[in-house]
Amino acid sequence: MDLQHIRFYLLRLKKASLPELIYRAKEAILVRRLEGLLKRGIKPVRVPVLDPSDVEGLEMPSFSCEVNEDAVERILEGEVFGLNTQRTLLEEYEERHRHVFFARIKPSNTAPDIRAVWEPARLQHLATLLACLADGAHARGRVHVSQFVREGLLEWIGKNPFLLGPHYMSAMECGLRVPVFFYGLKCLDLTVSERRRILHSIYQHGWWISKRLSLYSSLGNHTIAEGVGLIFAGAVCRQTQVGRKWMEKGCSLLESEAGRQILEDGGPLEQSFAYHRFVLDLCWLAADFLEKNGLCNCSDLIPRLKQGEGFLRAFEDEIGSVPAIGDSDDGWAVAPGVHPKRTKPDDHSMRYEVFEKSGYTVIRSKSGLHLTFDHGLLGMAPLYNHGHADALSITLRRNGKALLVDPGTYRYNGEPEFRNYFKGTKAHNTVTVDGLDQAVQEAGVVWSKPYKTKLTAVKETTEYLFVEAAHNGYLRLKEPVWHRRGVLFHDEGSFLIKDHFSGKGNHRFELTYHLHPDAVCEKKDDWWIIENDGARVFVRLLVGHDFMVVAGQGEPLLGWYSPAYGIKQESPVLQASITGEAACVCFKTVISTEPLKDVRSLEEAGARL
Repeated sequence: MDLQHIRFYLLRLKKASLPELIYRAKEAILVRRLEGLLKRGIKPVRVPVLDPSDVEGLEMPSFSCEVNEDAVERILEGEVFGLNTQRTLLEEYEERHRHVFFARIKPSNTAPDIRAVWEPARLQHLATLLACLADGAHARGRVHVSQFVREGLLEWIGKNPFLLGPHYMSAMECGLRVPVFFYGLKCLDLTVSERRRILHSIYQHGWWISKRLSLYSSLGNHTIAEGVGLIFAGAVCRQTQVGRKWMEKGCSLLESEAGRQILEDGGPLEQSFAYHRFVLDLCWLAADFLEKNGLCNCSDLIPRLKQGEGFLRAFEDEIGSVPAIGDSDDGWAVAPGVHPKRTKPDDHSMRYEVFEKSGYTVIRSKSGLHLTFDHGLLGMAPLYNHGHADALSITLRRNGKALLVDPGTYRYNGEPEFRNYFKGTKAHNTVTVDGLDQAVQEAGVVWSKPYKTKLTAVKETTEYLFVEAAHNGYLRLKEPVWHRRGVLFHDEGSFLIKDHFSGKGNHRFELTYHLHPDAVCEKKDDWWIIENDGARVFVRLLVGHDFMVVAGQGEPLLGWYSPAYGIKQESPVLQASITGEAACVCFKTVISTEPLKDVRSLEEAGARL
């Protein structure tokens, strides 16, 4: 194990409470005992005889399929979802560790990203086909599709003996597989022996999830995925006492964690829009399954899910895209192009919305501008796993085209310098002080010294809207600094963004605006023109300063964009820096649909508000 991973585990221990330490110790003892049993040729879990007819009485959850015939054909031709990682690398890694006890597989920066290794074993390429079979879509070749899925499920079970190989390292991954096994039992024509093999695997997965739950400092989207796995496994095994316990525990986790992770205004506690979509869909999937089968009353859960849908809808632009705020691993609750039945939220046509609990404001203009302002916290305490140090960052789209962007995630493992870059402050449209992040990166998914944010003003007139917020991430400096940002919006289609500071000492302040890679940037007179496929804005820095353009810089890293997990590409960044006393430094950025002839009136309006 390398030093980075040793440091990660030490940090986890430091954050752990006494009950968590006891829980982890019991878990470690169990793992050692299981390894000993396997070495002696003893089956670690005694699977009871399960009646296949118990599955027949259960209804499938409902799906919405947006999968075309070409996507189905590609899966039938062998395509799996591999997070843009070369398939041969994944298969070689999997084969090399196939008969290794899972706990003996050590992370390494030279190995493929373990998240990419796990992705095909979620079996969501098979879930895609099963969802199509369930709702009658793509009926042509139904027998062939059924046979393909049947062989795929049974092959996976045969190649991945219980507790051996990389696919039992994470209880979350097991939790995401269980529903796919269930869909197979419901949709496929199986022999008695084949049904028993799948039931056997469901029981083993349920048992393993119940012993490895992500609790205490590990609470998060993993916990909800594991809860969903317990719900499906418990429903299948509900005639057994242990199955009923799984069901009870899964429902309890779903209710408590959904209420905690989906905030009162519908926003994400984890401060990640992608994981918010993932969590919401897992909850919709479980709630529909539970209520259809009379297994649990989810009436208290549904209003919170509706709030979550409303939150995401508020950030959608004309083509349904939302900003890439926070971490994303491109994960799906069911499969790409397939999602569970959801309640559709109301359309959002208001001029602006402020989500104070989760810490976001979204502003829309008649000219097609769509700006988001992030004044939220770092993420979910105590580890803040999937948050980025992006306090007071903005994103901007026009008519569905991205102009100023959050650069994304890229990947979690294997390239620590890029992991640090993409989650760090300089990779976002905000201000960095002394080249430091707003919080301290301790490991790939752990932060310390988290900042606090404060929404200081929301004012509105017939013509203008003014929103201001501040964060204290740089109070940890020897000479501490507060950063305050005001966003002034004029209905004609222009913004004035003012960054000012308070504190002590001289510091280097760097302002960055990251452009989408497809955007073209050029300077004309006093204005920078940013254009992406016909969508255009004009940007200007006031107070006697100007931007320089950087793209694909290697040392230090700057000007990179990740459109999907495992992919990075160069992208332009507008960068400006000032060194001076905090109270004397100020950035004023004008963004407009047209080059303003008189920026003074905008400044005067900002001063009044």
